[in-house]
Parts: sequence; structure tokens; C-alpha cells
Amino acid sequence: MIRTAVEPKPAEPAETKAEKKAEPAVEEPPKPEVERAEPAPPEPAPQPEAKEPESAAAEAEQPEPTEPAEPEAKKPSDEDVKALKKGLASTRGGFIARLAKVFGKKKEIDPALLDEIQEVLLTADIGVKTAEKILERLKERMDRNELSDEDRVWEALRSEARAILATRGRELDISKRPSVILVVGVNGVGKTTTIGKLASRYKESGKKVILAAGDTFRAAAVLQLEVWGRRVGCDVVKGKERADPASVIFDAIKKAKDESADLVIADTAGRLHTKTNLMEELKKVVRTAEKALERPVDEILLVLDSTTGQNAIQQAQLFKEAIPVSGIALTKLDGTAKGGVILGIVDEHDLPVHFVGIGERVEDLREFDAPTFVEALFAKPDDESVAA
Repeated sequence: MIRTAVEPKPAEPAETKAEKKAEPAVEEPPKPEVERAEPAPPEPAPQPEAKEPESAAAEAEQPEPTEPAEPEAKKPSDEDVKALKKGLASTRGGFIARLAKVFGKKKEIDPALLDEIQEVLLTADIGVKTAEKILERLKERMDRNELSDEDRVWEALRSEARAILATRGRELDISKRPSVILVVGVNGVGKTTTIGKLASRYKESGKKVILAAGDTFRAAAVLQLEVWGRRVGCDVVKGKERADPASVIFDAIKKAKDESADLVIADTAGRLHTKTNLMEELKKVVRTAEKALERPVDEILLVLDSTTGQNAIQQAQLFKEAIPVSGIALTKLDGTAKGGVILGIVDEHDLPVHFVGIGERVEDLREFDAPTFVEALFAKPDDESVAA
């Protein structure tokens, strides 16, 4: 993931040192030759200078074509698409299968078709605002005669989904030592399981990870985190039952500093029935963590349960108003037909999705990749699956 690339770097200095030892003897002879040849270069020098403004102007125009080409460079692998299709089976069997049936009823692409598509999008829990935005873009394409057949409508849907999701991509920033990820969300969304899977991922990449059991109001949450800690091989900092969550996280950060740990992943309380108290508690946790770090927290990861549909969109709004959420982990996509909610969450809240959960295994918490996700979700069903 993010900083796994940081650790291979030690190999580079080793090579460069070896090169530097070999180069000194070779560098000395060329220097006098370059100095003697200096009188000749001045004349050609103005020529490149004159060409540079022209090339600079051309380069300024190049970024526009190269940006759309980037997603193509990262074409989804067949294996990744296949795995995601399997994980998104419920959503594809509902939302996507209904879209396919809409196309099957109509041989002609006309405005009435868009009304039926809108109905399907709304029932997929994408959200009213996002559904209307997608429909408006489809109408514009239809007015330009770009939707001449069913295949072009499918591609237009994929294009609009990519436009919503791809521009929000950002990796977690855990470059500092220690970095801190606060994991927030209401009870039952899968916070503790997500933390355990993240700990496993980062531990395997060679990082020293410390877990903070900050959900002190649920003994089960602390026990569950301890089980993950033993399984993964990470220390777990906990307090007494109903201890101050902020103090537990403060102690975890202090321990990480003392032991030169790379990362602290902290669980937090999620009592939805006391929204005001929960949000005030989270604000306190953020302030305390920043005091311990003597800088802002690196990441605040909001875990949302995709099975709750549009309620997840509302939860995102609630947490954003209280604390500076930096990204989302969307869980339980394998058990819902409401996977389209990811479009509404990202579109309405302008937050990047970092991870999606499509199963119980550690590897089923997958880094979110927009092109792969869109390809898997909006792949046109075959005739047999539609008929079923």
C-alpha cells in the first residue's frame, strides 16, 4: 500500500554508494575535457533556449490528454474484476440485473428508457442527487445522439460512475512515525474487524503496529481487538472498563513513540443512540490524539455498512460535521443489493473510498480501485443471468 514502497528504499542507497565508490576515478578524467570543450557549447546554447518556450507551451497542453490516459494505464486485471464480481454478486443480481431487464424490454433507445433507468438507480440506494446527476448526463448524451444502442448506454453508465469515483482516489498517508489512524463509525458497521484486517495488512508489509482499544464502552469490542492483536502479532493498549477512550489512545501513541512503532490504529466508540454524546466524545479523542502527537492526526477513517443503503450517506454527513473525516472504508458489500450507495457517498460528500469489504477473510478487505470496481459492478450481464 502506501508506505510499503518506503522500505525497499534501503536497497537504493546501497547501490548508489557502490556506484559512488567506483565513479570517482572515472569522473576525474572527464572534468578537464568538459572544461576545455566549454567554449564551443555557448553558440548552440541559445538554440535550445529559443526552443524551450515552444516546448513548454506544448507541454502545458499535454497534461490534458495524459490525464485521461492514466486510468487506461491501470487497466483492471481479469482476476481482480472476477473477484469483485463475486463479492458484488448481490448488487449485480439486483440493481444491475434490473438495468439489464430495462434494456431488454426496449429495442429503441428513447427518453422513456431514461425514466426507467432513473427508477432503477433510485431503488439501488444511489441517492436522489446522484441519480439525477447521472440521468442529466445521460440526457445530454442522448441529445448529442451518442446513445444509439444498448452497449453505448452501458458504457455511458460506466463512464459516469468512473467520473464520480476516480477523481476522489487517494492513498492513506502513513509516512510519519508514528502515524495514527483513528477508525470511527457507529456500532455494528465492522470497525473492529476492519482494524484487525488493516493491522494484518500493515504488519505483513513490515510495519510495527500498535492497536488502541478506544471503544471502552463495549467489553466485546476490547476482547475482539485483543483476539486480532494475538492473531496478527500486535500489541493492544487498553484501559479499564468504561475508561476514558481519549486516555487509552493517548497511552497508545505514547507507547508507539517510546518503542519507535510505525503505526497506531485506534478503535473508537460508536453509540448511535446518543449521537450528541458520541460526537463530543470523538472530538475529544481527536484533540487528545493531536496533543499526544503534537501535530494533526494522519487519517480519520470512517467505516460505513453498505447494507444500510442511504442511511450510510446520512451517517457520513453526521461524522463529517463533527470531525475531519479523511476517507471511507465500505464494508459488507458481499451481503447487500445496495452496493450502488458507494456512488452517493462519494458524490455527495467528496470523500475518497480507501477500502471495500467483500468477505470475511483478511484479503477480502480490498484497496479500492475505481476502474476495477466500476468494471466489475457495471459489467453487462449475459443473457442467462438476466433471464434468471
